[in-house]
Amino acid sequence: MNPGIDLQGNFIESVKGFGIPPGAARALWLPLPMLIVLVAATVSVLVVVWLERKISAAAQQRIGPEFIGPLGILAPLADGLKLVFKEDTTPSKADALLFTLGPAIVVIPVFLSYLIVPFGQNLIVSDVGMGVFLWLALSSVVPIGLLMSGYASNNKYSLLGGLRAAAQSISYELPLALSVLAIVMMSNSLSTVDIVQQQSGYGILGWNIWRQPVGFLIFWIAALAECERIPFDLPEAEEELVAGYQTEYSGMKFALFYLGSYVNLTLSALLFAVLYLGGWEFPVNVGTIANLIGVSENTPWLQVVTATIGIGMTLLKAYFLIFLAILLRWTVPRVRIDQLLDLGWKFLLPVSLVNLLLTAGLKLAFPIAFGG
Repeated sequence: MNPGIDLQGNFIESVKGFGIPPGAARALWLPLPMLIVLVAATVSVLVVVWLERKISAAAQQRIGPEFIGPLGILAPLADGLKLVFKEDTTPSKADALLFTLGPAIVVIPVFLSYLIVPFGQNLIVSDVGMGVFLWLALSSVVPIGLLMSGYASNNKYSLLGGLRAAAQSISYELPLALSVLAIVMMSNSLSTVDIVQQQSGYGILGWNIWRQPVGFLIFWIAALAECERIPFDLPEAEEELVAGYQTEYSGMKFALFYLGSYVNLTLSALLFAVLYLGGWEFPVNVGTIANLIGVSENTPWLQVVTATIGIGMTLLKAYFLIFLAILLRWTVPRVRIDQLLDLGWKFLLPVSLVNLLLTAGLKLAFPIAFGG
């Protein structure tokens, strides 16, 4: 099921059967994986938006969306259609080029990051050897788009929101990168597939969350700040900045910000599951279960079942983390901007650096337990 080998080869052979040259068949294949990821990520946004409303309603002891489809499942779709057909306006004194480019620069790197997420064993669009580094590099582009959008709007609230967004992203990207580097150090690889495989063999006891208890907390806090989730939604604090860098946006440009926010939340949850919760791995070792019931691990039907449930495990872990993020929105108050920056620079950054150095020392002292 490797998209780079088996699926690609099968697709090319099938298309060649219709008389299409091999070069043209390869050209037809190239956009397909990204198109599938794009559609899957967009559908996941609809699911997360629906969950946000239902969980928020439950936290506030109210019903939530109920009448737009069964249990309100069509409400996110109605939102999307409204934004697509809404008038797209540009302020008269705004920089039209930067105003248009800003949302695209924010969204495109997030979608590209999905290329290195392994949803299941051998189910990854591109198993890049430096996948983690690619994700960190792409995530560093997003603040440029946010700052560009705030500046181009010719609105003081938008500019303040863009400056806050850039400062917040830079402040929390460093602790995030250092916490991920500790995982990379233990796994001896920058590949997300290798990181998951390094956690296999011992079930839930082999997951990195036990070997990196400080790192996973740093990663989760920094990821929430990168996604601008409450209590870290200072760039768009309604009481202070109207809607921050999004104030002057409407129609599809606003929809891109809306989409990017939830796609980034889903991406962070998936990467957390991959880095710390074993990815597609089961809480119990599959080989042990197979031996108990007297079935070989190489049995074809067992491999199909294991792969299918593995995809479900990845999504289950990710959506559990999304549930926690939504719950946090209604249980903790918003911090002030000075508290936000102090937490990033004066606490998370030194703690993440100490965690990295401690991981290096433990790896030298206990090479078997820490992936030496």
